[in-house]
Amino acid sequence: MPDEKTIAFYNSAAERYAKLTDTGAPSENLTAFMALLPAGGAVLDLGCGPARASVHLRDAGFAPDPVDASVGMIELANEAHNIAARLLTFDDIDMVDAYDGVWANFSLLHAAHADLPRILEAIAVALHSKGVFHIAMKTGTGVARDQIDRLYSYVTVPELRALLTDAGFDVLDVVEGFEIGCAGTNDPFVVMRARKHA
Repeated sequence: MPDEKTIAFYNSAAERYAKLTDTGAPSENLTAFMALLPAGGAVLDLGCGPARASVHLRDAGFAPDPVDASVGMIELANEAHNIAARLLTFDDIDMVDAYDGVWANFSLLHAAHADLPRILEAIAVALHSKGVFHIAMKTGTGVARDQIDRLYSYVTVPELRALLTDAGFDVLDVVEGFEIGCAGTNDPFVVMRARKHA
């Protein structure tokens, strides 16, 4: 189940979040992800927020399917970009062999930690054979709320690699760094790009 306080934040702060995350050009991670996709590939933008990644994907000739659990984010994305964003939670992922890629950029960190194995397995089922998966998470241990009451499930780098392996993925790249988000803290993160087993 989505965390109500986290969803409430994104509903109320959609425009603020959109301005904070507007970088103009595609990020290095999105560019690297797109380079692994087949031309015109279908991509699930999981936890799309204001759907800027989906806009970049669409501009590059891909077919994005932006989804989010926040009504406020969905409304903002569609008003700004006419991108057909739709409401969908992590628990609703039931697609089978539907996508060439899944982009989950700092979205699954709001899932319950115990649910991560099940959600990652559902993502693998939703992908075509050899489909590509991008996941970005904050690193650490345990579960906690930040200063603006969003719920986070933290992972270590070895833990995330093991979760992906167990779900049927081969990890291709690992990127670590620090980033300042909505809460104003400079937090460590990890990005992994992985490919579903054939």
